Amino acid sequence: MGRARKDADKWMPKRVYSGKSAFEFRPKSGGCIRLCPLTAPKSTVWRRYEQEVKRLEMVGGSFSELVNEYMKGDYFCNELSPRTQKDYRGYWLKIEPVFGKAKADIIEPAHIRAYMDKRGKKSKPQANREKAFISAVFKWGYERGKVAKNPCKGVRAFSEKRRTRYINDDEYNLLLSVAPDHVKAAMEIAYLCGVRKGDVLDIKKGQLREEGIYIKQGKTDVEQIKQWTPRLRAAVSLAASIKSSIETMYVVHTKQGQRYTESGFDSAFRLAKKEAQ
Repeated sequence: MGRARKDADKWMPKRVYSGKSAFEFRPKSGGCIRLCPLTAPKSTVWRRYEQEVKRLEMVGGSFSELVNEYMKGDYFCNELSPRTQKDYRGYWLKIEPVFGKAKADIIEPAHIRAYMDKRGKKSKPQANREKAFISAVFKWGYERGKVAKNPCKGVRAFSEKRRTRYINDDEYNLLLSVAPDHVKAAMEIAYLCGVRKGDVLDIKKGQLREEGIYIKQGKTDVEQIKQWTPRLRAAVSLAASIKSSIETMYVVHTKQGQRYTESGFDSAFRLAKKEAQ
């Protein structure tokens, strides 16, 4: 049961309360809608309340419904890389408890700002990524007539400092000396080919060509042939020397012949770094 109203507040509409500086309407769908200043007459409070109730009756479904439709759509499934899809699903786990039940069309820039400020206390980069995901969903919905606006528009992201730390040769070679063979091979391929971890873990044996390794970068879709060098051949040979229980298609693979997951590879990499330290 909700808390009982004070006698002085019994004139207020249902689910309307006195905030710090304004009368606030808190609909069952979630969120908080500012109606008018506390100095406004009762008639204005009731008029604004009726306007918002009518507006809520006209708007579409919840943000959760919009996200689910977005994630099942052709754009998400066919246009975004598997890595981006995975990242977006991870962001949604953090966002859903906050915005999931709210009507998509009542989410305002102030709500996005409040979420980012609270999230940013723990991680500003993550707050930026999650806001980008929310914006992507609203942009998709706006282009298809499912929402009237994108509340992320005009909400500034946090500034992020670029990483300037350069790993010198001694540090790299030390880590290489203690890393297990699959981490060592992946490190060398990533370094020599100038590609991301996910691209290395995706490399299949069919991409090994006479002239080099064919790689299509997951983030940019750039297609390149990374030419063979003795050091690159040695890294691929090291990966091939790792035994697996079945015939595998992957260059860097688990003992079961499967592709390493990001978390599985990162775990081994962290252990190697700890030993190197």
